[in-house]
Amino acid sequence: KKWEINLSIVSEFVFVGLSDAPEIRLLLFALFLLIYLASMAGNITLLVAISTDSHLHSPMYFFLSNLALLDLLCPTITVPKMLGALLLENRAISFMGCLFQHFSFIVVVGTEIFLLAVMAYDRYVAVCHPLRYLSIVSTKLCAQLAAGTWAAGLLNALLHTSLVFTLSFCGPNKIQQYYCDIPPVLALSCSPTRSRELVILAVAGVLGSSACVATLVSYIYILLEILSRNSPGIWQKAFSTCGSHLTVVCLFYGTTICTYVRPSSTYSPRLDRVVSMLYGMLTPLLNPIIYSLRNKEVKCALKRVISRVRSALTRQENLAQSPPSAG
Repeated sequence: KKWEINLSIVSEFVFVGLSDAPEIRLLLFALFLLIYLASMAGNITLLVAISTDSHLHSPMYFFLSNLALLDLLCPTITVPKMLGALLLENRAISFMGCLFQHFSFIVVVGTEIFLLAVMAYDRYVAVCHPLRYLSIVSTKLCAQLAAGTWAAGLLNALLHTSLVFTLSFCGPNKIQQYYCDIPPVLALSCSPTRSRELVILAVAGVLGSSACVATLVSYIYILLEILSRNSPGIWQKAFSTCGSHLTVVCLFYGTTICTYVRPSSTYSPRLDRVVSMLYGMLTPLLNPIIYSLRNKEVKCALKRVISRVRSALTRQENLAQSPPSAG
């Protein structure tokens, strides 16, 4: 009797190009490279401002630095490979390379879902218990919450990756996406995927909805607190405290739900590439802009960072131009 072994015989996958026209590919390369570099610059600047400015050494900005780190990792996992495919037409990725890219991306997505829920709780304490804020959201609790979000993202990614990449891949190997995402990879398997799809949807649904409910409950309590106080300027103060986070939450959940929370039967390659780019490229670009434009403390910190950089450059120029001292 022959035993069937679930082994993948596909050694590499090939990403379907965004365009076959060389002129369009070059234009897309320039556009995506610009977006990627701007995203890197924005998030690195935000991280530098938070780490070097003592005014931003508070729980809110500790969580924001974690978000900026995730927004650095998210496009770095997928965009360089896409840029190489656009410029060099090297669209192939090894089976293990695809597995690692998929795993890393799901870690980032999962961690960000839980981190946004933690940040919502932080805003709830700041608005509803302002006098006890620092005692409730202590340094120890911040470290525990941050470690918990990364651990949850890691475990979630391990589960998803094991469910997807232990399937058999024995036929077509063209991924209808610019990175190794769950729906297009599942579509290539020659094994039955229905049961695993249901598990993936169930796990994603439970984890995603619990994080979403936690975020929603935090904002319901914030709203009730605002209505109960009914003091002048309370809406403006609450919006300045929560507006940036609420905008980021809407942007994140909007693009993520469109991408993942649905069965593969509704999968549309062309539409999904556009939606994935909204999440994978534009969200990391917009997050530091949203927090910079809507937050006076961040804007002041960025000005101080720029001022320090200019002073350092001026000193270097003066040293370079000054004549050497006589020995």
